[in-house]
Amino acid sequence: MVENVTQLTSVAHVIQLAVAPVFLLTGVGSILAVLSNRLARIVDRYRALNNASEAVRQAHDVEMSVLMRRSKWVNRAITLCTCSALLICIVIAALFVGAQMSVDPSNAVSLLFISAMVALISGLLCFLREIFLATGSIIVQSRR
Repeated sequence: MVENVTQLTSVAHVIQLAVAPVFLLTGVGSILAVLSNRLARIVDRYRALNNASEAVRQAHDVEMSVLMRRSKWVNRAITLCTCSALLICIVIAALFVGAQMSVDPSNAVSLLFISAMVALISGLLCFLREIFLATGSIIVQSRR
């Protein structure tokens, strides 16, 4: 009976430890939703221009080039943020596996969490680059 209470206390403690990564996972999910919407808008605009007449395509050649570059940066951001989310999920799983197997997962959890943060930071930097490309193309178009 005492052993069951100890195990329950251990699981409760792991759940407490997992709360912060779960909230982080929610935030990364929101970022992924924003990135996916941006990619969809870029793809829609590119397709609209690509399906237009040859004259329209030539007139918007620079814009199509910028759209292609933007899509690559958003795609990189999505990939990196998804990797971050996966690493966060592995952190949560490692906490529970460590508790169940009575091993100390702190080194693995630290490494995984740092990797998740590096991936998230890199993804956000890619997102920032895409935003700079988008605003830069607006400035160029307004000067015409």
